Amino acid sequence: MEYVILMISLVGIVLGADWLVAGAVSIAKKYKVSDFVIGAAIVGVGTSMPELVVSIIGAVQGNADVAIGNVVGSNIFNVLGILGLTSLFFPIAISKDNVRFEIPFCIAVSVLLMLLAMNFFNGTPATIGRPDGLILLLLFAFFMWYSFRRDMKNAQDSETSDQEENVSIWMAIGKVAVGLAVLITSCDFFVDNAVSVAKSFGVNDAFISLTLIACGTSLPELATSVAAAFKKNTQLALGNIIGSNIFNITLILGLSSQVMPLTSGGITIVDYIVMIAAVIITMILGFKGRISRAAGGFMFLCFAGYNWYLLSTQM
Repeated sequence: MEYVILMISLVGIVLGADWLVAGAVSIAKKYKVSDFVIGAAIVGVGTSMPELVVSIIGAVQGNADVAIGNVVGSNIFNVLGILGLTSLFFPIAISKDNVRFEIPFCIAVSVLLMLLAMNFFNGTPATIGRPDGLILLLLFAFFMWYSFRRDMKNAQDSETSDQEENVSIWMAIGKVAVGLAVLITSCDFFVDNAVSVAKSFGVNDAFISLTLIACGTSLPELATSVAAAFKKNTQLALGNIIGSNIFNITLILGLSSQVMPLTSGGITIVDYIVMIAAVIITMILGFKGRISRAAGGFMFLCFAGYNWYLLSTQM
């Protein structure tokens, strides 16, 4: 029965991602908002819902260290795993605006998380309290405000002989809502049944938590980015990943820390450095204007190497 549910869930993931991307692109064209900002602000927030649910439930249940581990693991998978894999099929364009603001902002909040979560003098975990969480939430609000403000200004400056996209805004919003609901529900069923199948083969809990659960909460980002790439909207795919990483840190940890102070638990300085280095690699590639297939392969190999390191430390 688990195998049947796995197959149905995979179909739901593909369909949900396709509807979500189609609706988001229609909204972008209707309001002349860039694919990147739609990917970051609408799709990125939506696909981060599994991380939000897992982190807040963990905080409510007293497992506060789950929140940071979930975010750090998902952010690494998003950049090295998803961007790397997606660009193997379609090279991903990186604009000058991405290099000037969004990617540096992602690096900055990643470094801030490391500074808040670690005591550098002795390498032990620190606590992210409510005041720290408020700082993260303010950074989330600033990112949203600046992104939309810049896009609206650019739309006015390039006003426009283009014909307005003839789409129903309510139809587009409906596609986004239904696609997101189907996507997240299908991902939830997929992860639950994948864990059951893995346990039936005697796979240990450490391996399951490091692979299926960590990557499972990022399945919406993976499905959406691949669907966007197939529709030749690579800026939406990039926006989804960078936006999701920013929201994971600023919105999810900001809200979770209001429930209960957060600690890093088993997350080490190596994990934070890998998370930051992954975005720096994207920044370096941005100066070349795109993530090529070769660069994507390198990023995915880095992700595989990181997971090998994690597994070796568990043995």
